[in-house]
Amino acid sequence: MINKLLQSSGFKRISIFIVIAVIIYAMRSMINLILLTFIFAFLMDRLVQFIGSKIPLNRKLIVIISYACIVGLLSYGLIMYLPMIAGEITALIKQLTAFYTSKHDNFVLNYIVKRIEEVKISSYLEQGVTFLLKYFTDISKITLQVLLALLLSLFFLLEKPRLIEFTKKFRTSKIASIYVEVEFFASKFVRTFGKVIEAQLIIALVNCILTTISLWLLHFPQLGGLSIMVFLLGLIPVAGVIISLIPLVIIAYSIGGLMKVLYVGIAIAIIHGIEAYILNPNLMSSKTNLPVFYTFIVLIFSEHFFGVWGLIVGIPVFVFLLDVLEVTETKKV
Repeated sequence: MINKLLQSSGFKRISIFIVIAVIIYAMRSMINLILLTFIFAFLMDRLVQFIGSKIPLNRKLIVIISYACIVGLLSYGLIMYLPMIAGEITALIKQLTAFYTSKHDNFVLNYIVKRIEEVKISSYLEQGVTFLLKYFTDISKITLQVLLALLLSLFFLLEKPRLIEFTKKFRTSKIASIYVEVEFFASKFVRTFGKVIEAQLIIALVNCILTTISLWLLHFPQLGGLSIMVFLLGLIPVAGVIISLIPLVIIAYSIGGLMKVLYVGIAIAIIHGIEAYILNPNLMSSKTNLPVFYTFIVLIFSEHFFGVWGLIVGIPVFVFLLDVLEVTETKKV
């Protein structure tokens, strides 16, 4: 009975999955490079496929031109706008700190600040600021990781057909049985994780543009810093909208009182409605339509184990596991 269990395909698949998980955990110090390389390679491959379907050019030429344009735009943006955005983010932090530390005439606001102190949200904010400062002071390491990820993804896309052909040789090797299982997990991972990350990126970008336009119409200051904050938080499913609403409401009250808060609330509600009823159904598959409770549980645990990356990749990884386990949405008759 035990021998039959050990030789079964299900046991072999689970064992290989555990081994892969252990290897990834052992390489956790390189998780930034691994995830960035995968994300860049997946997104740039989709871009190259899209351009190739519209313009009949050599694939390698499209890859080189695409990367040159992306790197050029990033370099231009960093040189031209980084000092301005850094100044706006600093001013934004000062404004939020001033609101939190000052006394207010409004009873409701004083009660909210008191409750924030009781649940020690300020300590979480302090940890977040410390994390950001650590990353900004270690900017050279991040820049090197981004450059390495771009370089690795470039080499991958340039040699993609050759890599696929070479990798298929393992199917007839002495580790063919292991290769088949690894290929199964890899195809599932690309189909679910990659597409969910792509959808999250598009949704975050659309939300950022719509929110920035709304804030501009409402005469908000520090639009550059706020737009970056909204975009980054938009990468976090569901929770990102709630988290970004807190500083927006504080700034709205500081510059225009309760009426400005009401306008911001209406604008964010409309944008969230566009995301929930237009973007999500068209970009996300039915498997990613998770209940809100599941979404928050996954985000809490993934943040605990993987840090900030967990907030971004937690849902895609969970969707990948659902796909592996073949958890599908039952159709209502």
